[in-house]
Amino acid sequence: MTIEVLKSKIHCATVTEANLHYMGSITIDEALMEAAGLIAGERVYITNNMNGERFDTYIIKGPRYSGCICLNGAAARKVQVGDVVIIMSYAQVTLDEARTFEPRIIFPDEHNHLLQDQ
Repeated sequence: MTIEVLKSKIHCATVTEANLHYMGSITIDEALMEAAGLIAGERVYITNNMNGERFDTYIIKGPRYSGCICLNGAAARKVQVGDVVIIMSYAQVTLDEARTFEPRIIFPDEHNHLLQDQ
């Protein structure tokens, strides 16, 4: 048996763009992706702390150190620039693996840059 556990989390990132006329996805700064253990094409779940919206999409790699958090396509309707979101991915692991698994959680600053100790 396997269960889903939190694998990666970008906690309280600020939306920098919302591009309705781009085919679906979320563009994330490559440095944030790397720090959180996320990869391009990976499915992520997003919660918007400002309006309660919850949705999922896939990742597109954004320019490193740009601070980019851009919701594209239909997801752009669920956010506004300046909204604070939580971006999460999950992994399926065995029960034994789940007991010791530790997710990678990062806490970017208000400009979506990593703090020194992350």
